[in-house]
Amino acid sequence: MSQNSLHCSLRYGFLTALIILFVVLVGCIEVGPDYKSPEIVMPEKWQNTDKQTMKYVDFREWWTLFNDPTLNRLIEMSYQQNLNLQIAWVRIIEARAQLSLSKGSLFPQKQQVYSEMVYNKLSEHAPNIDTFSFGSFTIGFDALWEVDIWGKFRRGIEAANANLGATELTYDDMLVTLTAEVAATYVQIRTFQQRIMLASKNADLQLRSVKITQALLRNGIGNSLDVQQAESLLHNTKAMITAAEAGLQQSKNALNILLGKMPGSVNALVDEEWPIPSVLPSITVGIPADILRRRPDVRREELKAAAQSALIGVSRADLFPQFYLQGSIGMASSSANGVDIVDVLGAQTLIGKVGPSVNWPILNYGRLKNGVRIQDARFEQALIGYKQSVLLALSEVEDAMIGFRKMSEQVEELQQGVDVSERAVELSLLQYRNGIKDYTRVLMAQQSLVQQQDKLKSCQGEASRYMIAIYKALGGGWDTRAGKNTLSTEIKTEMKKRTDWGDILN
Repeated sequence: MSQNSLHCSLRYGFLTALIILFVVLVGCIEVGPDYKSPEIVMPEKWQNTDKQTMKYVDFREWWTLFNDPTLNRLIEMSYQQNLNLQIAWVRIIEARAQLSLSKGSLFPQKQQVYSEMVYNKLSEHAPNIDTFSFGSFTIGFDALWEVDIWGKFRRGIEAANANLGATELTYDDMLVTLTAEVAATYVQIRTFQQRIMLASKNADLQLRSVKITQALLRNGIGNSLDVQQAESLLHNTKAMITAAEAGLQQSKNALNILLGKMPGSVNALVDEEWPIPSVLPSITVGIPADILRRRPDVRREELKAAAQSALIGVSRADLFPQFYLQGSIGMASSSANGVDIVDVLGAQTLIGKVGPSVNWPILNYGRLKNGVRIQDARFEQALIGYKQSVLLALSEVEDAMIGFRKMSEQVEELQQGVDVSERAVELSLLQYRNGIKDYTRVLMAQQSLVQQQDKLKSCQGEASRYMIAIYKALGGGWDTRAGKNTLSTEIKTEMKKRTDWGDILN
């Protein structure tokens, strides 16, 4: 190596060492704001309850408080088979891959092996050229590394990590919603069944009344108006049964969808009549501040804001110089007589370059600054959206609690009304048979009983659904996903056949 070449190599080596030292010294710099959770003043207690405690187990598997084995089985089936839940889990897998992709940006961004063999033919009229055709061969390796001095790539990893957390919380939120929907649909099925059962009993009772009025008419004691009124009430009750049967079938279809099954698949599980899942004597809840910890959708909105905060730093890093380390090494040879492999591999064919470079788009500052402003505006939107999600969550809990309380009071009043109506029907029929009262009194008593019983069962179902809504609003049910595989073995096998997923699927 010549003296000049040696000095040149030393200069480049010294400059590269300075660059590396500079990178080490400023490697901890991350431009852009560090995310801080916004302070939200929460109310100290709920408006509609005085009790402020709840056991953790009540949140985790709250539906078991109904003591209904069929409901427990349906919820377990939904975890394994609900299609929207499976989509949400695949999105988590996608977010994991995206995070790994972002982490890869910390390493040399360009790493490639290249090779080229070319035959060149020049114009014979080109001046000062003796050889008009020659062959060339080149092989080598290139690498380019943008050094993350300003934390651009680290902020990108921060955003990807927050997005992964938000995606996981979306899955948890779907678990909360799915659990509540399965339970509410199941309660609706049982409510329709109870309404149909009571209406059928009333129809049998009304049919006997029709026969009584017909018998009295034949014996010259009654009149045709009594017969017509009795038959009218019977037809109205049968129409009520028909409407309830339609609602029952539609509820079964909705349950099949929640379980990811074809219509009719779960009929065998729910066709046997079972009481409406009864509500608890009382429901206790935690303090409103627990919403920030337990509700997956609220926590998701905050993570979205955190991800957007990191993107401000990604955009702001573009305002500063970009430092690169690049290098290339290879072999090149050309000859008018053709390229020989021995010539290519010779020491004289070695080519290469190494050194730092800087890129600073100072003439694009206006565009780059607007890019930062866009990300900052989106961050502010995310913060406002987070605060809005907190308000909606608090409102949902309050609505569910007041609905449950008032519906429970309504059930108590209706139960007393049903008891009175049943006694009124017995007395009116007895008086009618003895000729003390006309059939109008019987008709009114039976009609009132049908309406009261149907409304009672409807309200009992609504009370149970409000209780479900309370647990949903409190964010109960997502804890159960720990240790469970949402994706079936068949789906994982097919995905592995198409793509090398490594450990991401696990």
